[in-house]
Amino acid sequence: MNLKPIDTLLVANRGEIACRVMRTAKAMGIRTVAVHSAIDATARHVREADLAVNLGGAKPAESYLLIDKLIDAARASGAQAIHPGYGFLSENAGFARAIEEAGLIFLGPPASAIDAMGSKSAAKALMEAAGVPLVPGYHGEAQDIDTFRQAAERIGYPVLLKAAAGGGGKGMKVVERESELAEALASAQREAQSSFGDSRMLVEKYVLKPRHVEIQVFADRHGHCLYLNERDCSIQRRHQKVVEEAPAPGLSPELRRAIGEAAVKAAQAIGYVGAGTVEFLLDERGDFFFMEMNTRLQVEHPVTELITGLDLVAWQIRVARGEALPITQEQVPLNGHAIEVRLYAEDPDHDFLPATGTLQLYREAAAGPGRRTDSGVAQGDVVSPFYDPMLGKVIAWGENREEARLRLLAMLDETLVGGVKTNLAFLRRVLAHPAFAAAELDTGFIPRHEAQLLPPPSELPEAFWQLAADAFIQSEAAHRRADDAHSPWAARSGWRSGGPAEIELHLSCQGSSRKVRASGQAQLQGDNLLVPGAAQQRMSAIRQGDTLYLQWQGELHAVSRFDPIAAAEASHHQHGGLTAPMNGSIVRVLVEPGQAVEAGTALVVLEAMKMEHSIRAPEAGTVKAIYCREGELVSDGAVLVELS
Repeated sequence: MNLKPIDTLLVANRGEIACRVMRTAKAMGIRTVAVHSAIDATARHVREADLAVNLGGAKPAESYLLIDKLIDAARASGAQAIHPGYGFLSENAGFARAIEEAGLIFLGPPASAIDAMGSKSAAKALMEAAGVPLVPGYHGEAQDIDTFRQAAERIGYPVLLKAAAGGGGKGMKVVERESELAEALASAQREAQSSFGDSRMLVEKYVLKPRHVEIQVFADRHGHCLYLNERDCSIQRRHQKVVEEAPAPGLSPELRRAIGEAAVKAAQAIGYVGAGTVEFLLDERGDFFFMEMNTRLQVEHPVTELITGLDLVAWQIRVARGEALPITQEQVPLNGHAIEVRLYAEDPDHDFLPATGTLQLYREAAAGPGRRTDSGVAQGDVVSPFYDPMLGKVIAWGENREEARLRLLAMLDETLVGGVKTNLAFLRRVLAHPAFAAAELDTGFIPRHEAQLLPPPSELPEAFWQLAADAFIQSEAAHRRADDAHSPWAARSGWRSGGPAEIELHLSCQGSSRKVRASGQAQLQGDNLLVPGAAQQRMSAIRQGDTLYLQWQGELHAVSRFDPIAAAEASHHQHGGLTAPMNGSIVRVLVEPGQAVEAGTALVVLEAMKMEHSIRAPEAGTVKAIYCREGELVSDGAVLVELS
């Protein structure tokens, strides 16, 4: 087979996967082209590319989901090939077909393979015919509520609604009882349409205490297909993976081989080419059930790379050029253990709602042996409401699982993010939990240990405020008078002749405020605050403009000074209304002025970062006024509905 030349590669995606693909391509001597929406013009993946093409718009439907514009961008830039990344159009058969028809190379499987496995319903029918065990459910063509109601009654509640063409937890809802089915189905269909352009759904029995185990497969155009070991992705929230590791703890070589061979059989049955993942549910007895096949590279591919020493993106490029896989199944390495966590801009204290804002502070853990961070952002970047809130992935490798776990915990301690809410502290609690250390894994891990993983927000102690005051005052050194920077009279440290250094500050953090007297006991050295004691502590304390970011018990807190008089004058009551929890767009307004509502009634549906969020009445009352309309973009904190 003649090799196809690829000297220019367009990446039809954004974020950390676009950055990762471009870095690998450049290392192979390939020129890279980025595409971007109007609001992504200065994004990191654009800055790292050799050439960038503006698609316009802001929402995915106005930019990254426009096939014609992507094809035109490839032609205009001289690219011979397109890498789809993951998400967006990565599993869209029409996109793969359009690329092939344009005479370009698609770094993914043939359109026919995406057609076969891109639809969860079609994939399950195919696996059923092949004799692969399936979770009981319905995956037919009829999409009316009566069909889903009958199917749910037949297999028994609870059931799981899933987007037939989806992934990543989008368009997925757990339904506990029949009374919840209609609303959940409608919401899931809207999410699926928004994220994938396809509202079709399937329903399955919701299996209790399963493990989520997936197999990385790779196939070339010469008939060879391998499985590159497995990953455990059981730690999930909102049906989206949070922690992934390879290999899966506790699997025997026989079970690994059985699942791997089943995955290869599935891939070969549809003429698969390139990187793909076959996902299974594994129960406590060791029985496994086919869930779906993702016909693309997965977010969690780095853990497979770390235990095999292989570069899967480089393999994608070589296979797309027509090269054969360089090793056989018997030669696939399995060395050590790797664990990855997904760093999200989200608020774990409020049901993991996506967060938006500017990354005022962003520092990654130091690189080194067994340490890796894949990210798509940098300090100063803006996290918008239009895309997935993942900032990046932090990955560690060790000779064994415990070494990898401890190394990853150390990396999380070094990772600092300020300006937006993140799940960083939550990830630390997951990795430090005794049940995780003992590899007691299943998809119910987070709900089962919710009390420890998601403790209620507590009031910051006086010790925190004291350290914040010391750090704040000492960080003021940069503001001393330029004409006499060394004079104690020019300092704002509270130094005075004949007495101890003291100064009072009014500080605010997390909605609380204190009047604190700085003592100067803790000493600021660079970006670290040294705390005296029997065992001297060191914590990060970083000044960014008027904000001090202070690390306390594993979390980074933003502390600022305020004028109490000005704050009192500026305070006002905001109509007593319900506000938007984040930036987003109004999908549906479900009530009218004058309407009586019960506690828990959905009033407005807000879409942000490709997921829907219902704004519900906190108590029974009457709708007094509505301050939003369907299709409108609203900001975090904007009043949406007023109740009396």
